[in-house]
Amino acid sequence: MQLPTTFDDLIEEADNLNLYKKLIVQLNKDFLLANLDLGFHEDILPSSLKLLLHETVYKLIQEKFTEYLNLLYIIDVSEKAIKSLSGEDTLKLAEEVSFLILRREWQKVWFRNSY
Repeated sequence: MQLPTTFDDLIEEADNLNLYKKLIVQLNKDFLLANLDLGFHEDILPSSLKLLLHETVYKLIQEKFTEYLNLLYIIDVSEKAIKSLSGEDTLKLAEEVSFLILRREWQKVWFRNSY
């Protein structure tokens, strides 16, 4: 499996395989497991998804760091990938972490669909 390198590539691949809604369902499931009350509607536009996820991750980093770490653990985002990010600009960090979250969720959905 070749992992997407941008948000647009990820969404395009999910759309092409008709797995976008399953990606949203997986994201909702893991947010619920992390006790975060944020449910994305299955028909959410990709641009809205990106914006809402970015905003949520930013707020978690700023205000609820323990919940942020718990979310990363539950989703199983690579610790190595997180450590490789620069933490100087929190807004940019939140954007990059949002993409890592979506990419990991995409892996789960893709594997479940393929095997």
